[in-house]
Amino acid sequence: MEIRRDAYLERLMRLRFKGGVKIITGVRRGGKTYLLFNIFRNRLLESGVPSDHIIAVSLDSIENRHLRDAEALYRDVASRIVDSDEYYVMVDEIQLAEDFVDFVNGLAGMKNVDLYITGSNSRFLSSDVVTEFRGRGIEINVRPLSFSEYMQAAGKDEREAWRDYLTYGGLPEAVDLEDEDKAGYLENLIEAVYERDVVERRRIRHPDALDAVYDVLSSGIGSLTNPHRITNIMKDRRVDVDGNTVSQYISYLEDSFLFERSKRFDLKGNGYIDTPSKYYSVDLGLRNAKLGFRQNEYSRLMENAIYNELRGRGYSVDVGVIGIRDYLAGKREYRQLEVDFVANKGGERIYIQSAYRMDEPEKREQELRPFLKLNDGFRKIVLVGDDVPVHVNEKGIVIMNVIDFMKDSESLKSIRSASKV
Repeated sequence: MEIRRDAYLERLMRLRFKGGVKIITGVRRGGKTYLLFNIFRNRLLESGVPSDHIIAVSLDSIENRHLRDAEALYRDVASRIVDSDEYYVMVDEIQLAEDFVDFVNGLAGMKNVDLYITGSNSRFLSSDVVTEFRGRGIEINVRPLSFSEYMQAAGKDEREAWRDYLTYGGLPEAVDLEDEDKAGYLENLIEAVYERDVVERRRIRHPDALDAVYDVLSSGIGSLTNPHRITNIMKDRRVDVDGNTVSQYISYLEDSFLFERSKRFDLKGNGYIDTPSKYYSVDLGLRNAKLGFRQNEYSRLMENAIYNELRGRGYSVDVGVIGIRDYLAGKREYRQLEVDFVANKGGERIYIQSAYRMDEPEKREQELRPFLKLNDGFRKIVLVGDDVPVHVNEKGIVIMNVIDFMKDSESLKSIRSASKV
């Protein structure tokens, strides 16, 4: 069964012959190649593009090894452009071509060519995209399957699918595997693909230290941290590494699309707080496999899944901080309240709390209190693990079950409607 990736497909269709080179990036095995070579190609054919005007080259296949030279690749592609009509050129694993920037620049100069390239390992990570193609293309970051996409192929009821999704993540090739095979598949990817890529690319002299940083970030998803704290944790584990090295290793894991950083934002001061920050795993299956499936705290996994969903819907996501002065034990003290997610897209802003349970008054007050300190008119939503229908409380705060939010990519629109009732 083909899993539709409608949001990515629609964006690719909108960007045809616009914006320069389309640079398809993302975590390895996240579905970039299938999106481009199957889903997008089929849509082009359906729209009337002749098949000989779609030139697709996979550089990781053995028959194309001779094209892993920029000049040879350019000659091959250029020889197939035989008229002035529009051509779509797709090159997978572009980093395998020596001096691939020369190839891209040469082909990008042809007005009747729309160029699409993918890459994910060694020489084609996010930092390279910024360096090599600044101002000359558009990066499209393809993430693992969202829960609504996962549901297409899961063949399970939504609650069972949700549990599996939190455990094994959304890498497309893992969906059809049995549970024990999923675990082995994910563990092998971490060892044979992701860590190897970083070690080889960055010439890591202490791979054990990199592995330890990977472990600590995986264990602490959704918790505030910084390189200094991680250094102290590693010292407790008898791993001797300094803060600068830890900071470098974190950036390498981010560049490999394994983690994303969510910075703190002062909602009253209207500015960023540099440190500490939160880190979220781009795929929960990889995170759980890295920890041997031993640390499956539902509240952490749920928060991480919500973060990924918001990012997949195109929002930038920060951690909200609200400074207040409160009376504690008869003394007025300064405190900071936290909003889990401040989601921004264009002129839209949404405040979201992730709450596993809200059935106790004390827990309910804890989750709602930050919202009550905000005096702006932006929407405020609490996503809960409890099985509750979407509703608006007396303070105008929307309460919604997390599965209802996750399974419908348009759920924020229904929340908007509910909040107006």
